Amino acid sequence: MKKNITLLFLLFIFFVSAKAQIQNVIVEKYYVSDTLDATDSTNFFADPTYLTPILPVDSITYRVYVQLDSGYKIKKIYGTTCNPLKIISTANFFNNIDRPSEYFGYQIVKNYFSSNPTLALDSWLTLGLCAKNTTGSLRYRGVLKTDDPDGSFIGGTNNGGGTESIIGGIVQNNDVIAGIPIDTADGMEINTSTFSTPFWNGITDLSSVDTTVFGNVNIGSQFINTSGFLQETTGASGDSLLGNKVLVAQLTTTGTITFELNLELIDPSGASLNVVSHDCGIPVTGDTIISGLLKYPPDPPVCGCKDPNFLEYNQTAPCSDSSKCLTRIVFGCTDTLACNYDPHANYNIQYLCCYPGSCANRDISLVCPSIAGDGGFVVYPNPASTQISLQFSSGNNNQTKYAIFDSYGTSVLEKDLGERSGSIVEQIDVSDFHPGIYFVRLFIGTTMESTTFMKQ
Repeated sequence: MKKNITLLFLLFIFFVSAKAQIQNVIVEKYYVSDTLDATDSTNFFADPTYLTPILPVDSITYRVYVQLDSGYKIKKIYGTTCNPLKIISTANFFNNIDRPSEYFGYQIVKNYFSSNPTLALDSWLTLGLCAKNTTGSLRYRGVLKTDDPDGSFIGGTNNGGGTESIIGGIVQNNDVIAGIPIDTADGMEINTSTFSTPFWNGITDLSSVDTTVFGNVNIGSQFINTSGFLQETTGASGDSLLGNKVLVAQLTTTGTITFELNLELIDPSGASLNVVSHDCGIPVTGDTIISGLLKYPPDPPVCGCKDPNFLEYNQTAPCSDSSKCLTRIVFGCTDTLACNYDPHANYNIQYLCCYPGSCANRDISLVCPSIAGDGGFVVYPNPASTQISLQFSSGNNNQTKYAIFDSYGTSVLEKDLGERSGSIVEQIDVSDFHPGIYFVRLFIGTTMESTTFMKQ
């Protein structure tokens, strides 16, 4: 059986799609706010015309990572009319307006976190980076807290306690929902990769002010963009030792989030590839593919047949559904001109086909017993399901044995019957045999005869 399965994998590998490009989309629960965090007001400019949002208690800060295959980078996150970029919550997103005009995660200066702690929980888009130093000479890449190698510079005693000067600092809640406390691991590591300067279009207004829910003008629960993008020309990648996970968003809200992302990737050869979250009714072509991973929460996976013994076998199916396995594979020769044509086979293997004078160096009298002449014994029932009977006659005290071969010529069962005489019926259990054509060879004394039967 193992040989059959191995051959099937070789036969199907031609039809298996290429690399997945996107391995996973990870939504990390980064932090859960508490009553101390809610004391920190955000009004850096001391201007009553500015909003002064307070971080609601029990807000959850999520970080969204796209995990790519090795060597791939994200060049752009974007929206189109056909495939809008959507980030939505059932409640407003928290937006700390004290930046003062740094709208994207990679623009935020880490020094601000000490005097403005809740800035670390702001909502934004990015491509890989999540902070920089004052001069921009040092930048920080977002990583999962479980992957963070260098501790934390935000939260707790790393800040002055916010606008109320809370002793011991704020942003230090250790709610188990968020895993590792943020003042133990902040999910930021010094970036050592080469990044160009990102740029964007269609997100800010004519005055270069971000008027979306991620800017400092409007508070809301929806970011839907059909023409904008954030781009990193040379491509953003994650730490290769940590699985190439690229941070693309940080979102803080008391609500439930959903999103649909579209990405332009750069493959290891430098070519571009677009990956969209769904088919919007216009067939995708050329350099565009669909990945349901870019939609959150993802649609329920479409399970398939994971049993390679069936024609419906789908190696790439995310889960197994035995009801999708409908047609068991029967290997054989389906060429009607071959002497071993098998009308019951549904998967042709040309190598198995034998013709008079040509049988791929196999014994044609074994593979096509009709050419050599049927033996003086019978096998029944034929086809068989669980058992066959081998009926034959032998002279006086002849040494007798039989052997059964599969369609590859491999011996699957042999038995020495010893010295036999007269009319003989041997019962043989074939319940474990794989469906297909089998050859029986009977040895009586110095003679050999053969015939076939089918296991169904």
